[in-house]
Amino acid sequence: MSIDIHAATAPAPSIEYHLLTPMLLVFGAAVIGVLVEAFAPRRLRFPLQVGLALAGVGAAFVAVVALRGTEATAVIGAVAVDGVTLFLQGAILVVSLLGLLLMAERRAVPRARSGPGTWSRAAATLDLGLDAFTPQASAVPGSAQEAEAARSGIATTEVFPLTMLAIGGMLLFPASNDLLTMFVALEVLSLPLYLLCGLARHRRLMSQEAALKYFLLGAFSSAFFLYGVALLYGQAGTVSLPGIAASLDNRPGDATFALLGVAMLAVGLLFKIGAVPFQSWVPDVYQGAPTPVTAFMSAATKIAAVGALLRVLQVAVPSLAGDWRPVLAAIAVATMVLGAIMAVTQTDVKRMLAYSSIAHAGFLLVGLCAADADGTAAVLFYLAAYGFGTVGAFAVVTLVRDGDGIEATALSRWAGLGRRSPVLAGVFALLLLSFAGLPLTSGFVAKFAVFAAAAGAGYTPLVVVGVLCSAIAAFFYVRVIVLMFFTDPPADAPTVSAPIGTVVVIGVCAAATVVLGVFPQPLLDLAGNAAVFVR
Repeated sequence: MSIDIHAATAPAPSIEYHLLTPMLLVFGAAVIGVLVEAFAPRRLRFPLQVGLALAGVGAAFVAVVALRGTEATAVIGAVAVDGVTLFLQGAILVVSLLGLLLMAERRAVPRARSGPGTWSRAAATLDLGLDAFTPQASAVPGSAQEAEAARSGIATTEVFPLTMLAIGGMLLFPASNDLLTMFVALEVLSLPLYLLCGLARHRRLMSQEAALKYFLLGAFSSAFFLYGVALLYGQAGTVSLPGIAASLDNRPGDATFALLGVAMLAVGLLFKIGAVPFQSWVPDVYQGAPTPVTAFMSAATKIAAVGALLRVLQVAVPSLAGDWRPVLAAIAVATMVLGAIMAVTQTDVKRMLAYSSIAHAGFLLVGLCAADADGTAAVLFYLAAYGFGTVGAFAVVTLVRDGDGIEATALSRWAGLGRRSPVLAGVFALLLLSFAGLPLTSGFVAKFAVFAAAAGAGYTPLVVVGVLCSAIAAFFYVRVIVLMFFTDPPADAPTVSAPIGTVVVIGVCAAATVVLGVFPQPLLDLAGNAAVFVR
């Protein structure tokens, strides 16, 4: 008996490279960055890495804009390119560009002498050791010894290829149209973040502890995610999200494995979002990680993870909405309440912003509970507004420093900041009021959108809880504003500087907060038109 080899062989998969252009540009820049780190001279690494990273992200954003209106799948249906994907990828790239500008800040400030004849200097804004040096021999400030030490100092420019790898994973995460691709994207975005969290130059032990905690808990959450993939495959016989939906539609009464699988998947996704009961890592990691990394991670990771959860719920298991919506609503309530109440008790500004991030995760889940096009559009707008606000808030934190050049994150150190630096304190107050949902800010429009979507879907009690939690959150935001403007500063008040890169980031974030609050309709229309899933 003869066998037709050509008939038995599966056709070669077609790869639609033009649909993958944004991700390919970012991953390409990351690979080239690794080669630069390995072979380029030390003195050239920083400008090459910064230029390469910014160019890669900028080109990827242009590619996303060029793909607008596309509704297609790529790589045998493993990647979906639709309105939701492109909106989320654009938001990730914008906040990533702002995060890279924060990481690229190299302003060096003098630190207190640690002993006779010694002088140390550090990249004050980054806290990642960029252009940092601590000469052991006696070096007078401004001398040839100090200049030589600066030229031959420690350079941790590997943060840029690591960040680009994380950005590439984040771009793929909400675009994944099957569960195995989504798992690969989850690991690609997570592993570089574990390393970045441990690279702080100051408070090194706290940074390394944060990285280890994030890694261990992240590994557990990834294991739950993979187990959920196995259960859903056992239910549907496929890992494709549209295939899972079709299987559930054909067998509506037999969904036990599917429900268990969705629960396991939710563990991995809710962990990345920072929702209760998987939020314990957030305050410790946000506090211990270098602040520019925290700014990037808190904004971009949340956008990617919410987008992935949105795709799973809306594409793979919409027929099970009656089962997962009540559970998601309960998680939203617990997340909002815990985030708002715990933020009131914090005495560190980074931990306060971390619990604020947890509360915002709850507000986002309120929009997901709507499970319709209005809820999807509201969540997309919320993610964009939140991204600008959180990057701007952490950028402000990088500028308030004690005399030794270390960030002054204790809230007591911020007393009287509005009297000494009224512009900086005013911008921070604006961002806090946006987080609280004050009218004429992007935060108000975002919360109104998700609450309106949830109320329209019949979740009015959830909206009431959200409004009450917003009122609690407003209390601790206003408390910080009162501390900055109406409290006497300490005798050894921290210093505030204005490096150009960080000032640009803060200015862009503050402007976006105001513009999206006063003229939100263009972005609301864009989010509404983008709330389309290809199936």
